[in-house]
Amino acid sequence: MKRRDFIQLSTITGVGLSLSVTNFLSACDSGSKQFHSSEYRTLVFNLLKDWCDGMIKTQIIKPLDPKVHGLLDCPACETVHARIMDAVYPFFYMAKATGDKKYLDAGIAAFEWGKNVTRDDGAWTNDLDPKSWDGTTVFGAIALAETLKYHGNLLDESTRERWYKRLKSATEFVFNRFYKVDAANINYGATTIYALNLIGKLLNSPKYISRNEELVLQVKSHFTEPNTLLFGEIQGKNKKALSPKGLPGIDLGYNIEESLNNLVLYALEEKDEELLQLLKKSLDTHLEFILPDGGVDNSFGNRMFKWTYWGSRTSDGMQPAFGFMAGHNPALGTATFKNTELLKQCTHNGLLHGGPHYMSYGIKPCVHHTFAHAKPLATLLDHWDILPKIDKSRPLPRTIADGERYFEELDVSLFARGDWRGTVSAYDSVYSPRNDVRQATGASIGLLYHNKVGLLCVASTAIYKMLEAYNQQPQPEEDFALTPRIETYKDEVWYSNLFDLETTFTSKVDAKTIEYKANVRLKNEAKEIASETASNFELNYTCSEDKLEITVTTNQDIKTPTAFVLPIVSPTGEKVQQISENEITIEKPNGTVKVTSSGIVKIKEMPKSRVFNMVPGVEAVPLIMPFEDKNQVKITITII
Repeated sequence: MKRRDFIQLSTITGVGLSLSVTNFLSACDSGSKQFHSSEYRTLVFNLLKDWCDGMIKTQIIKPLDPKVHGLLDCPACETVHARIMDAVYPFFYMAKATGDKKYLDAGIAAFEWGKNVTRDDGAWTNDLDPKSWDGTTVFGAIALAETLKYHGNLLDESTRERWYKRLKSATEFVFNRFYKVDAANINYGATTIYALNLIGKLLNSPKYISRNEELVLQVKSHFTEPNTLLFGEIQGKNKKALSPKGLPGIDLGYNIEESLNNLVLYALEEKDEELLQLLKKSLDTHLEFILPDGGVDNSFGNRMFKWTYWGSRTSDGMQPAFGFMAGHNPALGTATFKNTELLKQCTHNGLLHGGPHYMSYGIKPCVHHTFAHAKPLATLLDHWDILPKIDKSRPLPRTIADGERYFEELDVSLFARGDWRGTVSAYDSVYSPRNDVRQATGASIGLLYHNKVGLLCVASTAIYKMLEAYNQQPQPEEDFALTPRIETYKDEVWYSNLFDLETTFTSKVDAKTIEYKANVRLKNEAKEIASETASNFELNYTCSEDKLEITVTTNQDIKTPTAFVLPIVSPTGEKVQQISENEITIEKPNGTVKVTSSGIVKIKEMPKSRVFNMVPGVEAVPLIMPFEDKNQVKITITII
C-alpha cells in the first residue's frame, strides 16, 4: 500500500500514553559532566540532536489514530518505512540527555506505531504487508533492548513491563529465525550475535547466550585470507558460494556499517580475544578503503546498489566499530571522526541526505537514512566513558598511501601516487544472479579522488534497479551510469566493459608511475559480446604525480559509434568550459580539473546541466570521447 493511501484510509481510533513530567525530569541526566574527546563528542551529540529534531518534524501525531500515530512520514518516498523501531533508542537517549519531554513522546509514539507491523510470531515486518521481509526484527530488538537497558527508567513500571514483554517476543523470533550465522546474509548473522548476547543478559535467558556462542564459532569462518574481509553478502542459500573467479560475496558498506559494529560490541563485552584479533585485522583492512574526506569506497561492493558516498543507506553507520577500536589503531578514530563530519555535511533541515549532491540537484531525503544512522550515535554516547580517545591526529592509510595495494579476494586494486587516489575493479561476485545489479567491474575505475579537489570519478550500478523497493529511492529522470567505461550501441542494445565479468588486469609500479593494463570485451547485460563491430579493447591507466592517463585501443574495425565515457563528479554551480574541441575544464573550489583527449571531447546532451545517480548520490558532467576514425583514444586528467 502507498504511504499516503495508508494515512488517508486510516480511521481507527486509539489512546495515547502519558508519563508524569515530574517522574520524567527526575530520571534525566542533564548535568555538566566533562568528557574526553570533547570535540568529537560535541560533533556526535549535536548531529544526533539535529537528526532527532528532524525526525520529529516528520512524525505524525494523531493519538486517536493508532494506524498513523508515531509514523515518520518520509519526505521522499511513496512508501511506509516500517522499521522505525530503530528511532526509539536515539529518541530516548536525547530525552534523558536534554530533559526535553518531546523526545520521550516521540520515542513512545514510534514504539506504539510498531503494532501496525507486529506479527503473532514476534516479528516486526519491514513493510505493512505481514508477509514482507522480517529479518530486520533483529535491529528493532537491539534498539528496544538498549532503550530499556540504558533509559528504561524514563517509563512507568507498567509500560516498562509491557515493553520487556514485547522485547521477549521479538527475541524469540530472532532466536528461531537466525538459527545459524548464515541463515541469511552475513550482516544478519553478525548482528544476531550481539543481539542474543545483549538481550540474553538483559532478560537472564541462558538459551540466548548459548545460541549466541554457537553463532560466534560459525562467524569466525567467514573471514577471508589473507586480508580478513568478512564475506557472506550474497543471495541464495549458500553464503559461502564463490564467483567464477573463486571470489566470495563481500560488500564493504554492510561490513563497515553493520556486521563489524555488532561483532565488535559483542567481542569487547565478552573479551573474546580470538574474535578481537580477527576484528582488528579486518578493521585495518576495511580502513584502507576510507577516503581522506571520510567517504567510503564501496565502488566494487556486491550490494553497492544501496551505496551512498558516506556509507550504506539503511544500515547503521561505521561509528561503533571504528570508534570502540580506536585504541587498537588511532586511525580508526580518524576515520569515524571524518565520516561523522561527512554525515553532518550531508544533513540538511535535520535529515541525512543520501549523498553529497542531493541538495544541489533537488533530491528530497529519505527518512530511513536518518533513523538507521541515529541509533549508533546513541550507542557511542551511552558508552562514552569506556571509549578510547578519538581525534584526527593519526592520518588515514589512504591519505598517506603511495603505490599499489591489491586485494586478491576482490580482484580490486587501490593506487596512490602524489595526490591521486584510485580504485580499479574486476570483481565478479554478483549479489543477485536472478536480478543482476552490476557494481564496478570489467577493469573499470571504480573511484578516482584527488587530495586537492576531492572526488573526481565514482562508480554507480551499470543499470539502477530497485532490488529493495522499500529501501531505495527511485532514480530521478534518466538512468545514466557514472562508472568510466567503453561503450557502443548496436540495434539500440548497450554494450560495455561494465558487463565483462571475465576481465582481469595487470599492474606495474615504479618510482614515477603506476600502470594498469587490461584486455576487455564489450558485452550487453545478457553477457553477449558485441558482434559486427569492435568488441575487444586494451584498456590502460597510467598514474603519475601530475596526471592520470587513460588509453583505449582496439585492433578491430569499429563499425558502430563507440566512445569512452568519463563522467566527472561535479555539483551544479561549478563552471564548465569547453576550451577547445579537445579540452574541457571544470572549476572546483580548490582547483580546476582539465580533461584533454587525442580526439574530440563532448558533453552529453541532457535536460539539466548535470546527470545524477542515486549510487552514490552525486552529480556529474558526462564527457564523451568518441573514437571517430581512429582506433585509439587517449585521455589525460590534470589538476591546475
